[in-house]
Amino acid sequence: MIIKLEPVEVSLTEENDSVKVKSALTSAEVGKLWTTFMGNSMARCVLRYFLQHVDDGDIRQVLEEGLRLADRFAQTASNILTGDGHPLPVGFTEEDVNLGAPRLYADEFYLHYLKYTGKAGISIYGIAVPLMSRRDIREFFTECLSSTIKLMNDVNDLLDAKGFLIKPPYIPAPEKIDFVKKQRFLNGFFGDVRPLQALEITHIYDNLQNNATSCAVLVGFCQTAKIDQVRQYFKRGKEIVLKQYDILTRLLHKDDLSSIPLMNHLVTDSTVSPFSDKLMVTHKMDMFTMRTRTYGNALSFSARHDVTAAFARFIIEVGNYVEDGANTLIDMGWMEQPPQAADREALSRQ
Repeated sequence: MIIKLEPVEVSLTEENDSVKVKSALTSAEVGKLWTTFMGNSMARCVLRYFLQHVDDGDIRQVLEEGLRLADRFAQTASNILTGDGHPLPVGFTEEDVNLGAPRLYADEFYLHYLKYTGKAGISIYGIAVPLMSRRDIREFFTECLSSTIKLMNDVNDLLDAKGFLIKPPYIPAPEKIDFVKKQRFLNGFFGDVRPLQALEITHIYDNLQNNATSCAVLVGFCQTAKIDQVRQYFKRGKEIVLKQYDILTRLLHKDDLSSIPLMNHLVTDSTVSPFSDKLMVTHKMDMFTMRTRTYGNALSFSARHDVTAAFARFIIEVGNYVEDGANTLIDMGWMEQPPQAADREALSRQ
């Protein structure tokens, strides 16, 4: 069943005695709506291009549903922002996608890509819900979250049905309940090192999945970028992803656990870019930004010193890469300034 998400009315009022006063948008609401519009305007470009080159009818259906959701989310965010007197960002437009470009990715990759970006959407919308003060906006983000989860379930079902789903490793059921008795439970570099526990495996697997998908995205972006500075940025991103992928894979292999194969074979040899360099740099910067959150989650659920050290180092590497991406966008005049607080110091000088 497809969840019908209608654009939310922006006329919500709060009663104060007998007078109804419109509730202004809070900074949290403006920030999340701005991010939702920007992200989904990008998604519309990417998914419209994917739909030009898809042969499998089942995969086409989930791509079409993803595009419908991106259209609806962007339009509703636009309605709320402009209805409250906020300027709408430019985002990404027809100029950022070349629908006539040859195929760059295989059909199977589209499912992995939807899962990769869908997890980011679930994180953004899930965090937004409790922060929203106005009921209409809270309901909007609740619908965004529900719809994205529904899409992710459809993607997972289709990956499984097509034989493309790679499951996390299996571990034996414990014979009995036990308690940790010695600090060696935390060992990772020296002494008696225990096997990985379930949540450590979970987050290693999740980040391996992200890295495998990200690497394929970067391979395609590397061979189609027009500007050399941008191409070098993608090459460096690929090096970072492969290094982190190798470290996480070795952690699993030490305990005889299976890993996730790379997906680079799902990239064609086309060198014609379907996307603007601006879109591609923003895309990778945004997804690496989300990587800091998934690495932070992994860090918080890990206890072995070697595992926590790896994720802490990854966060620093990814943060530096994101900063370089922001500098590239600024150099090229591509970065839109997000809404920000008033500069009281500047105002006082006027």
